[in-house]
Amino acid sequence: MSKLSHVGEDGGIRMVDVGLKSETERIAIARGEVHMSPQTFELIRAGQVKKGDVLTTAQIAGISACKRTSDLIPLCHPLLISNVDVELTLDPSLPGVIITARVKVVGRTGAEMEALTAVSVAALTVYDMAKAAEKTMRIQNIRLVEKRGGRSGDIINE
Repeated sequence: MSKLSHVGEDGGIRMVDVGLKSETERIAIARGEVHMSPQTFELIRAGQVKKGDVLTTAQIAGISACKRTSDLIPLCHPLLISNVDVELTLDPSLPGVIITARVKVVGRTGAEMEALTAVSVAALTVYDMAKAAEKTMRIQNIRLVEKRGGRSGDIINE
């Protein structure tokens, strides 16, 4: 088993020192889903959710959350994000919404947590916007799809 980077020699929690790492372009892509009933799916598709435009609101929430990741996750480094794209796609086969976040930085540490945070908060926003119609929606399968750059190299999970 590899050594955990956030655990010090004494067993205590620590923030990883990235000061000696090279600044490189790093990209992370994460994805997740919000599953719902066909009726709720149709309300969102038709733009009839009483709170407003579900997909646009969730997109903005995901972008905002991405930029605040280090405020939410205690040991994350604040990153200067050069680009974040959050895409929400209606998928009738679920039925539900597929959320994909792509985050790009030039820095000393990767953007995986930022991409995962963007997807998570966008999914929570979909739930919040549509919960009056359905409280049984399920947020599922939030995962890292791809990571590029950095010392550990490229990882493609899907």
